[in-house]
Amino acid sequence: MTSSIMTKYSKVFLKQLYRMMVQIRLCEESLVGPILRGEVKCPVHLYTGEEAIATGVCAALSEKDYIFGTHRSHGHYLAKGGSLQKLIAEIYGKETGCSEGRGGSMHIIAPEKGILGAAPIVAGTISLAVGSALAAKIRREKRVSVSFFGDGAAGEGVLYESLNFAALKRLSVIFACENNLYSTHMPIRNCRPENNVFKIGIPFGIASFRTNGNEVLEVYEATKKAVGICRRNRGPVFIEFMTYRLRGHVGPDDNIQGTRTDIRPKEEIEEWRKKDPIKNFEKYLIKKKILKQKEIEKIRNKIQKKVTLAYKFAKESPYPKEKDLMKYVFKD
Repeated sequence: MTSSIMTKYSKVFLKQLYRMMVQIRLCEESLVGPILRGEVKCPVHLYTGEEAIATGVCAALSEKDYIFGTHRSHGHYLAKGGSLQKLIAEIYGKETGCSEGRGGSMHIIAPEKGILGAAPIVAGTISLAVGSALAAKIRREKRVSVSFFGDGAAGEGVLYESLNFAALKRLSVIFACENNLYSTHMPIRNCRPENNVFKIGIPFGIASFRTNGNEVLEVYEATKKAVGICRRNRGPVFIEFMTYRLRGHVGPDDNIQGTRTDIRPKEEIEEWRKKDPIKNFEKYLIKKKILKQKEIEKIRNKIQKKVTLAYKFAKESPYPKEKDLMKYVFKD
C-alpha cells in the first residue's frame, strides 16, 4: 500500500473502509461461540481474513449494481449494505431474517441493496450473474453485476461457459475469484498444475488480472478499473484476489472427523496472520495519522454494540410458524 494511493482518498472514505472491515470481522468472530455451543444449527462458513475483498469491491459499486455470492458470503452481504440484524436472525433461522428464516447462513439475499442471492453450490451463482448482466444490457441499464466465487469454482464447467457467453455478448459482469488457496480441505497445488486462476479469462479475450486481496485499497483500485471497463460496455472482466481464510472451511476450524485440528500447517496460518487485512490497514492508518488508537477503540466498541443488538434482535424474533412451512416453496 503506497502513500500515493492513500492521497487519492479522503479521511472519511478511508475510515468507512476500515469500519466495514471491522464490522465484518466482529460479526464473523461473534459466531464462533454460538457455533461451538450448538446454538446455530446451520453450517456457517466464516469470512474472517478475507474482509478486504468484499469491502473493496463493494465500495467501487453503486447501490443499483448487483452482486451474487457463495457459501461464504456474509462479508459480501454486509459490504453491499445488507442488514446486520437480518443476517444474524437468518443464521438463527428466525422469521425476521433476510430470507425469512428459510435460508440460513448460505442463502442470504437483499434485492433492495442489489444482493441477488448466495448459494452453497460451487459456481452455482456465476451463470445467474451473467444472466442479470444480459438482462441489464437488454434493458439498456448502466448496471454492473459481480459474481463472487472461490478458486474451487475454477474446476467447474459452468464458469467457462459463462466466461464464453459473457465475452460473446460483451456483458458488464465482473468475475471476482477469491483465491484463498484451498478448495474445502484441498490445497490449490493439488487442484491445479499452476496457481494461475486469473489466466483462464485470457483465451476468451477477457481483461484478466490478479491483485492482493488482503490490501483493501488495491482491491478497490482493481475493482474501480473493472467497473470503468464495464460502464464503457467493454466488459466482462476477470479479477483474481489472492487471500486466505483464517478460520476453517466451515465453522471455526476444519474439525476433521471430530478432532478440532486445522489440517493446514501452523506455520502457513501464522504467516498469513501477519498479512491480516484489518491489522495491516489499521497500522497504516495510524502511521498516516488518519486514525488514532482511541478512535480505533471507539469504532470497535460502537460496532460491537451493533453486533450485540443484532443478537438480541435475533433471539427475541420468532421462528417461522409450522403452518407456513411450505410458504415460499414453489414447483414448476
